[in-house]
Amino acid sequence: MPELITEIPRGLVSVMLKREARRKKTASMLSLKNPPAFCITAYIGYIDGPWPFTYPGTKNTPLQITAMVVSLGYFIFDMAWCVYFRTEGLVMLAHHTMSILGILLTLWLGESGIESCAVLFGSEITNPLLQTRWFLKHSGRYDSFLGDVVDVLFVLLFVFMRIFVGGTMLYCELISPRPKFIIKCGGVAMYALSWVFMVDIGRFAYRKSLLKYQRWINRHRMAEVNGQDVKRD
Repeated sequence: MPELITEIPRGLVSVMLKREARRKKTASMLSLKNPPAFCITAYIGYIDGPWPFTYPGTKNTPLQITAMVVSLGYFIFDMAWCVYFRTEGLVMLAHHTMSILGILLTLWLGESGIESCAVLFGSEITNPLLQTRWFLKHSGRYDSFLGDVVDVLFVLLFVFMRIFVGGTMLYCELISPRPKFIIKCGGVAMYALSWVFMVDIGRFAYRKSLLKYQRWINRHRMAEVNGQDVKRD
């Protein structure tokens, strides 16, 4: 009987942990369903047009509306998931909130869809790397060369797309007379949030680089010690 009493809490804890892992895996699998919207926005920006850097503030096209509606559903789902399970911090919640409001505003105004699609493309282009990182972590393969490659690619892609390309597009948005003032304010807010993410990523990159360097120093010292021990023998 005492063994049964002690085993029941263990079983409950095990079930809860398995459910939590299953929920996280399900969320990651569902977030992989956003690539269709990513592919559509890439097609809109590079092929269908208009070019967002030279024609901001133009009327929404049916394809742009489709991409925004699909992305809106993804962001609403992910926002609800993050709030319910408390999986993300305030910065990510702010990002999702601004994304949802921005898409709704663009759909309501009936214009600036090309800018919204360009922002969606730039925001979600790093998502496959984030999901790859998650799967590497949960399969025990993150602390490897592949994990380092994924992190480096993520940082480089984020800096290039969110900071440099995003900054260029924001400049084109601000100097153009076509976009409405509220759309320009939304662009400034999203770009400012990108810099908040950039600071967090910079801290992460610094901590990981420092940890890698310390491990390299420790291995080097251990090799020297082992070499000296061999000489003494």
